[in-house]
Amino acid sequence: MAEQSYQHRETEMESAAEASKELKLKKRMKLIFYASAFAIFQTVVILVFSLTVMRIKNPKFRVHSITVEHLTASSAPNPPSFNIKLNAQVAVKNTNFGHFKFQNTTISFDYGGVGVGDAFVAKGRSKARSTLKMNVTVELNSNNIVNNSSLTSDIESGFLALSCHSKLSGKVQLMKLIKKKKSAEMGCAILVNLVTRDQSCPRYQLPIEFSFAIS
Repeated sequence: MAEQSYQHRETEMESAAEASKELKLKKRMKLIFYASAFAIFQTVVILVFSLTVMRIKNPKFRVHSITVEHLTASSAPNPPSFNIKLNAQVAVKNTNFGHFKFQNTTISFDYGGVGVGDAFVAKGRSKARSTLKMNVTVELNSNNIVNNSSLTSDIESGFLALSCHSKLSGKVQLMKLIKKKKSAEMGCAILVNLVTRDQSCPRYQLPIEFSFAIS
């Protein structure tokens, strides 16, 4: 009887040891599972953070609208000429999660590759995930255009083709730790409709068509 009791106790101890080993193994497997899940979660978070917040893009610099303050154009007698005063609303669209601080720049206007005027854009800052709108004024004239027969025909046709271009240089700053140089380039073709207007009207917005080529 004593021997059977001893064997029974020994069997119970072995079963308890096996149960303890299984319990420890289950706990270990759970820890491994939780650690792996946490590592995968961290990897996904870091990947998403890198592809969104930490991905720094070039802001966009565009013309939103133009109002003509004054316009005169003449095709005869020689030389043909024009004088235009414009008010333009330009915008800096910053899609980054950090602000974009840019320096002074100019928007250059051309006719047939010849400069006809420049608009000054003061330095500023476009906040994160926002669009900064600014108003600029420019006077355009044909003083630098010489021996261009196309100007006469363009004025007589009632349409004047102009172009403007500019580059906005600055830095995007993230969390006051990361600064990266970025720039925004603008390319814009403008077709001005030289319609007859009432000279008594102090402000007159001419029909203007735009096409953009943004880098």
